[in-house]
Amino acid sequence: MTNTKPIIAILGASGHGKVVADLAEQLGYIVNLYDDSFPKNTLLEHWKIIGTFSDLLSCDKSNCEVFVAIGNNQVRKQKCDELMQHGFSFATLVHPVTTVSQYARIAAGTVVMAGAVINAFAEVGCGCIINTSAVIEHDTKIGEYSHICPNTALAGAVNIGKCCWIGIGSQVIQLISVGDNTLVGAGSVVVKNLPANVTAFGSPAVVVKSD
Repeated sequence: MTNTKPIIAILGASGHGKVVADLAEQLGYIVNLYDDSFPKNTLLEHWKIIGTFSDLLSCDKSNCEVFVAIGNNQVRKQKCDELMQHGFSFATLVHPVTTVSQYARIAAGTVVMAGAVINAFAEVGCGCIINTSAVIEHDTKIGEYSHICPNTALAGAVNIGKCCWIGIGSQVIQLISVGDNTLVGAGSVVVKNLPANVTAFGSPAVVVKSD
C-alpha cells in the first residue's frame, strides 16, 4: 500500500525541534530532520536526522514541505530566507488544542503551540513562534520571525515588530507598539511603547539596553 502521509523536512534538532517534530507527527506528517550536527548526531529522541542544511537545500522540494525549528529569531529568518529563495513550500503548524478565530490570519512557516489563543482579526507574520498558552487578542499584529513565549498575554490591538522576543509570562497592555528586534524580559508588564532594537524588563517594563 502506498503511504499517503505528507512529508515534512524540519531544520533544527534541538529542544524546539523536538516540540515541532512532535506536533508535526500529531498532525499526520512523516518527519525528516536536518541539522548541521549531522553526521555526528543521527537521532533526536526517536526521530532520525538525515542530513545537513546543505542536504536539505538539494533535496526534492516537490516531495515535502519545510519548517525551520530554530529558536533564535535571526538565524530562523536567515534559514527561511534561503529556503524561500530555493523555492520551498513552508508548512504552518497549529496544535489541535488551540483556539484560533476564523478571522485570524497566520502566515506560512509559523508554529502555534498547545493552549494558545489567537482571537478575531489578529495577524501573525511568517516564521513566528506562538508558544504554549500564549494569548494573542483581537486586532493584534505580530511581525515576521517574532517569538511570543509561553504564557504571554498580548491585549487588543498590540503591534509587535519583526524579530521580537516577548519573554515567558510577559503582558503587553492594549494599543502598545513594540519595535523591531526588541527583547522583552520574562515576566515583564509593558505599559508604554518600546522602540526598536532595545531590551526592556520589569513591571512596568523599562529599557535596560539599547543595541
